[in-house]
Amino acid sequence: MSKGAAGFVLGSVFGAAVGAVAGIMLAPRSGAESRAMAADAMNDAWDAAADAYEKGGSVVNDRLSGLRPTVDATTDELRAKIDLARERMDQLRSTLSDNVAAAADTVTNTVTAVADKVGAAVPQAPATEAVDVHVEESSEDAEA
Repeated sequence: MSKGAAGFVLGSVFGAAVGAVAGIMLAPRSGAESRAMAADAMNDAWDAAADAYEKGGSVVNDRLSGLRPTVDATTDELRAKIDLARERMDQLRSTLSDNVAAAADTVTNTVTAVADKVGAAVPQAPATEAVDVHVEESSEDAEA
C-alpha cells in the first residue's frame, strides 16, 4: 500500500472515531431515546417505500390492463391477415397448377401435330426383307 493510501485509511478511521465520540457527547437525548427515534424514522421510511412500491405496482398493472385489449386486437388482426394470405397463396398455387397442366397439354398436342406433319411429309421407304449374303472364297484367293 502506498504512503498516500495508508494515510487516507488512517485518517478515515481516526475521523470516524472522533465523530462517534463527538456524537455521543453532544447528543441532546439519551441513547434509548435516540434509538427509539431512529427506529421510528426507519419504520416510517419502510412504510413509505412499501406504499410507493404498491402504488407503482398498481400503476403498472393499470397500464398493462389498458394495453391488453390493444395487443389482443392487433394479434387478431394479424392472424386474420395471415389467414387471408394463406388463402391467396392456395388460390395462386391452384391457378399455377392449372396453367402448368394446360401448358403441358398444349405442348404435347403441338409436338404430336408436328410429328404427324413431319411423318406425312417424309416418304416412307418400302419395307424390304433382309437378304442373307454368303461370300465364298475361291481357290485362287485361298492360295494367294
